[in-house]
Amino acid sequence: MCGRYVSTRSPEDLTGLFGALAPSPDAVVPPSWNVAPTDPVWAVLERADRVTGLLERRLRPLRWGLVPPWSKDPGGAARMINARVETVAEKPAYRRAYAKRRCLLPADGFYEWQAVPATATAKAYKQPWFISPQDGAVMAMAGLYEFWRDPAVPDEDDPAAWWATCTVITTEATDAAGRVHPRMPLALAPADYDAWLDPSHQDPHALRTLLATPAGGRLEVRAVGTAVNSVRNNGPELLDAPVPDIGVVSGP
Repeated sequence: MCGRYVSTRSPEDLTGLFGALAPSPDAVVPPSWNVAPTDPVWAVLERADRVTGLLERRLRPLRWGLVPPWSKDPGGAARMINARVETVAEKPAYRRAYAKRRCLLPADGFYEWQAVPATATAKAYKQPWFISPQDGAVMAMAGLYEFWRDPAVPDEDDPAAWWATCTVITTEATDAAGRVHPRMPLALAPADYDAWLDPSHQDPHALRTLLATPAGGRLEVRAVGTAVNSVRNNGPELLDAPVPDIGVVSGP
């Protein structure tokens, strides 16, 4: 799965990288070294303009954790942060979005945890690892998005009446990532951005071919400190290597 990731590029950088229009002036997503479920995240998607009807590629904020439009409440969003590529076209929660509401979720990399067994002198713990492209390029994680109408807000023209949420599509881990965790986000190659984002492209079999293998496959994996375990911690220091535990030296 993908339960935390890093996304620190500015809106200006992202619009240039993906050929997207800038977000609305009131859309703010701060850089994050510890993106967690239900956090706001930047997404690249294509939708028809409400005035002109023309298809536009735009950068906009979404909330991570998909809420299907038929949900009674958004309480399950934190459990809907990932969609398995093997079943995304059939699962009721995802199939409508898979057909026409696909997006890209830019990331610098993502975290996974590996269980470390207890020893005679230390307790068992989970070691976090940061997994990212070797060349430092942005990861365009394949995602889906949905809109959910909040019945507690009576006016449907009120922006608060609508939740825009998303999920990350995951696949079997390959390359170095597979040594840490069996699943990983599925990243698209730039050549496939147009076909993936085009809402008129609704053939499930053709879409599935875009998700055959993670783009590139050249990932580096490095250990980071356990501060990332808490969502309260957020900053570039989370990507630092863990400090070795040398113990306490007793006096003479």
